[in-house]
Amino acid sequence: MPTAEEQKPVRRKEALLFVFLVACLFPLLSVAIVGGYGFIIWFLQMLYGPPGPPS
Repeated sequence: MPTAEEQKPVRRKEALLFVFLVACLFPLLSVAIVGGYGFIIWFLQMLYGPPGPPS
């Protein structure tokens, strides 16, 4: 079993990875997913017209 001194670099690396995931990756992914969904809806409305009953 590793000693406390051997675990410090591992804990620091895990903490930095967690901060990167929470502060950078997840927000960027959520903006990209929502933006991509909005783009798909916009593009489909250009092709097929707005939603609603037929005129």
